[in-house]
Amino acid sequence: MRIAIDAMGGDHAPAAVVEGAVAAARELGLAVLLIGDRGRIDGELRRHRLQGLDLETRHASESIGMAEPATAALRKPDSSMTVGLRAVQEGSAAAFVYAGNTGAGMVLGAHVLGRSAGVDRPAIAVQVPTVAGQTILLDAGANVDCRPLHLVQFAMMGDAYARAIRRVASPRIGLLSNGVEDGKGSAAVRAAAPLLRRLPINFIGYIEGRDVSSGNVDVVVCDGFVGNVVLKGLEGFAGLIGDRLRSLFRQSFRTRIAGLLVRSALGSLARELDPRETGGALLLGLNGTVVKAHGSSDARAIRNAVALAADLSRADVSREVARGVAATLDLAVQVETEPGRARRLWSTIRGKLRREGRAEPSVDGRGPTEAEVEASPPPMPVESAAAPEPTTPKPEASEASVAKDAPHRPDGEGGKA
Repeated sequence: MRIAIDAMGGDHAPAAVVEGAVAAARELGLAVLLIGDRGRIDGELRRHRLQGLDLETRHASESIGMAEPATAALRKPDSSMTVGLRAVQEGSAAAFVYAGNTGAGMVLGAHVLGRSAGVDRPAIAVQVPTVAGQTILLDAGANVDCRPLHLVQFAMMGDAYARAIRRVASPRIGLLSNGVEDGKGSAAVRAAAPLLRRLPINFIGYIEGRDVSSGNVDVVVCDGFVGNVVLKGLEGFAGLIGDRLRSLFRQSFRTRIAGLLVRSALGSLARELDPRETGGALLLGLNGTVVKAHGSSDARAIRNAVALAADLSRADVSREVARGVAATLDLAVQVETEPGRARRLWSTIRGKLRREGRAEPSVDGRGPTEAEVEASPPPMPVESAAAPEPTTPKPEASEASVAKDAPHRPDGEGGKA
């Protein structure tokens, strides 16, 4: 199995990426394809012992900076990210790993590999440690601004991912909000909730931030802005706990002895909370395996991201998730079927979104205002599982939709990553 890696992406590229790739090849027995500036990659490779390792380089004349607008990636056909995704599309690599520009990876992934049927926007799915194991958080940063239908699609993908990865028969799906009461949440969250209740999934309703790590939910659904803040907050708090414990166990002779007694258990906990050990997160909703590593990834994190990509590819998770979403859509269509006339779920939702959204109470007991509803416009219809191709949404200022329509848009249009 060969895993393609963008050697030019991330805060410590290409040195850390090359070192991590070498470690993956040596320790995991994987074939690795390093993509980017061949001169710089070869210069880093000369620092390592490569005998017996299956390492290949492929030159790419362009790279995508961390601060570049996501849609600008479409104007760099020979970027290391584009070449890597094409390797997956062509079958010369089983998966693609990148630590660079998150939005660019989403836009190019949708453009090169295509999106799964029923998915408008790919989402980053992260497994977060809990008291009972792990829960899946999505979106963790790919989509900052989301419509209600996007949150619904994240829920469907999360449901399928939990079934495929964690083998949960009926994953508990929670919609992240600022309270569990029906009136809480943004206009998009309040509009998404009634739609989720209509789907054939185990939607348990609103959850709060403390529920993310409680173990009482299997999938946490939110937009990419909220998800990324939650994820970075968890990482920061884990670092704080580690620092405080180290300081505590150094205060006296007794605490040093106590530290030695629990050292093994603390080491295990530290590894579980360390984002480097996770390696990365799957970009759900694409027709191929793409793993996003942390932008600050060191060699250890890259090595583990490659391991994760290989595991996900072997399990054919992207295809399993696509099948799960398709099955949910088909069941939803059956639920919405009237005698003598079949209606697709999303077609019925278009007209009901505003009515049900206005019916949702808010903090002060009233539904969202006309302005709030207009701020979360109704979604475009999505093709059912039986359709050969997914419906393409109208162009909007979002990475995934621009990815599909960007060739017809003027240069410079689109938002930042």
